[in-house]
Amino acid sequence: MDNRAIGYMDSGVGGLTVVKQALTQLPDEEIIYVGDTARMPYGPRPQAEVRDFTWQITNFLLEQDIKLLVIACNTATAAALPDLQAKLSIPVVGVIQPGIDAALHSKNPRVGVIATEGTVDSGAYAQGLASGKSDLVVEQLAAPEFVTAVETMDYQSETVAKIVENKLAYFKQHPVDTLIMGCTHFPLIETFIGQAMGPAVTLIDAGAESINVVEKILAEQDLKHALSVATKANRFYTTGSATHFGAIAKRWLEDDQLLVEGLAIKDDQVVLTNK
Repeated sequence: MDNRAIGYMDSGVGGLTVVKQALTQLPDEEIIYVGDTARMPYGPRPQAEVRDFTWQITNFLLEQDIKLLVIACNTATAAALPDLQAKLSIPVVGVIQPGIDAALHSKNPRVGVIATEGTVDSGAYAQGLASGKSDLVVEQLAAPEFVTAVETMDYQSETVAKIVENKLAYFKQHPVDTLIMGCTHFPLIETFIGQAMGPAVTLIDAGAESINVVEKILAEQDLKHALSVATKANRFYTTGSATHFGAIAKRWLEDDQLLVEGLAIKDDQVVLTNK
């Protein structure tokens, strides 16, 4: 048993979709989450910069004595996962390979990927899918406007629905059987994505799939949290507006009591705002 928390990081609120799955699948595990909203979006940034940001947040989470790290951001996974896994003594889980594995198990011959520019340009999904099944047809589409819509608009509005419909019209000319939501922001608008793609297309939530990997590691390495420990207290942090982040988090996680603390970035370090 190990009662330390699991750390999660993302460029903003997107990783909360991974947390939501964790709350359902791993209810006894404590969560510490950091959303780097002040520097969102990560997608257009150079990989080296994203890697630096990821390390800064990771170092903050390590200071909280986490037992496992989830990079709940596809762009950060593509940029930093191998480096983190090579240098950290705790397990590190990304969100790309679990999505690839789920798509390969679907047995559908045409797979679509929607993600940020950084994730698409990295080739992580295309290469991973091709190495798993060489005869797959892979169609990739960068959809950075979905991230902006989730972070800055009412993600359940008809305006966002129209943005999604217009963007995914691409797949009418490039049809697919399976669509990987290769950005953890996208499941917040999964209803609109499903409507645009139609019922015949299987949607894969790459971030949620990663919790299966986390669950396996916890069991194999005897890292599970003891049942019903009274001291369990989930913590949420953001480098941006705690009020804005909190509003989205409370709505998505259905928790009106959820508290969000602010973080600052000082001298390339992520620190509590009251320090």
